Amino acid sequence: MGDNFNEMLEADGSVRPAYALLHKWLETQTPGDLRAKIREAESIFRRLGITFAVYGTQEASERLIPFDIIPRIFAASEWRRLEAGIAQRVGALNAFIDDVYHRQEIVRAGKVPGDLILQNEAYLPQMAGHSPARNVYSHIIGTDIVRVGANEFYVLEDNCRTPSGVSYMLEDREAMMFLFPDLFAKHRVAPIEHYPELLRQTLDSVAPAQCDGEPTCVVLTPGIYNSAFFEHAFLADEMGIQLVTGDDLFVNDGWLYMRTTQSPVRVDVVYRRVDDDFLDPLTFNPASTLGVPGIFDVYRAGRVTIVNAPGAGIADDKAVYSFMPDIVEFYTGDKPILNNVPTWRCSDSDSLAYVLEHLEELVVKEVHGSGGYGMLVGPTASKKEVAAFRQILKTRPGNYIAQPTLALSSCPTFVKSGVAPRHVDLRPFALTGDRMRITPGGFTRVAMKKGSLVVNSSQGGGTKDTWVLED
Repeated sequence: MGDNFNEMLEADGSVRPAYALLHKWLETQTPGDLRAKIREAESIFRRLGITFAVYGTQEASERLIPFDIIPRIFAASEWRRLEAGIAQRVGALNAFIDDVYHRQEIVRAGKVPGDLILQNEAYLPQMAGHSPARNVYSHIIGTDIVRVGANEFYVLEDNCRTPSGVSYMLEDREAMMFLFPDLFAKHRVAPIEHYPELLRQTLDSVAPAQCDGEPTCVVLTPGIYNSAFFEHAFLADEMGIQLVTGDDLFVNDGWLYMRTTQSPVRVDVVYRRVDDDFLDPLTFNPASTLGVPGIFDVYRAGRVTIVNAPGAGIADDKAVYSFMPDIVEFYTGDKPILNNVPTWRCSDSDSLAYVLEHLEELVVKEVHGSGGYGMLVGPTASKKEVAAFRQILKTRPGNYIAQPTLALSSCPTFVKSGVAPRHVDLRPFALTGDRMRITPGGFTRVAMKKGSLVVNSSQGGGTKDTWVLED
């Protein structure tokens, strides 16, 4: 694994304290035992219907995400540092979005170029001057974090629109508790199963001021063909609220209603998993059939809360990302606790020249891309792929950013050959409403192929349970 930080083993081969009991337990397990458990886990996930859709594949697109049965473990002290860094960053991101749609102080201060905001396709002019309930724009943020050393954590990206993966975090934990109760009994693992309850509290806390009594909340899904539909249904069910599509909602007399078998019910909070462009055909894309005609006017009038707010995506744009150290310092007054990956914006001619010259060493990403699509991982790409990407970069440089390849940390993972280190990343989830709630742990993705740095499920990555040990 070269110079990669091994989360279980020190450089001299001794076991790090957080992993001591797991290491001892692994020594008592045979490959046959572990294989049997993997089969058992797969049958659990199949029964629950936990699949994800893979775009652009001809064969059956529903696949089971590979699940690794060896947990990833954080000591309480490691988690405290991460949690503080996440809280700082999430606070700054919400302050930034608020500023962008109001006075744009950060642009006036010369910290972020105005064009980066106003010319950005994620910027919604329709949101200018609007202040949502409690001034929270991104209520659910999934921060993608990688580790490169004992105390070195880097944020790869901020997911401020509609971050997914929380259902895997919860189901991975449930499967582990069922499969390995003896292992849980030996550790004090911080609980995560109350996440849906905390999400519901967050939704309730941002209900419009005119809401009387208990708010009516719904989860708005694009429908069964969406890759994360399982998660939408799962979360609605866990929170005890309705899962709806655009057809189930309508606007009447300035309010939003849900159709029911009895009379229509007024809706206060919409947790939407539909992209901005499709939310309201009267305001955004007129061809959209996924949204609700007129919902944006009801929102602007403060009569419904949309979670996450339209236009919040301006904060997870990859070109904006390169300014995050300045953004964090501007709004918090402190240096960032979590590192940013050095980033070259290809729209800048000097940066572009550097990137074109060092393409074989860099990771190049689309500014608005996600899911590992439309990117080049220089060190693992063929000469032909690099040459093709060079041409794309020359024609549309403003569409891309480039970053050095990070030496991602590795965790013990059960693969065909037995237990071996594999690269991981982490997506913890932060909820913001009346207060911030950060779930201890998150969604760990693991690159199942030896040496691979691509952990996305759409590119063959798997998941594992993430344990935060309590003091």
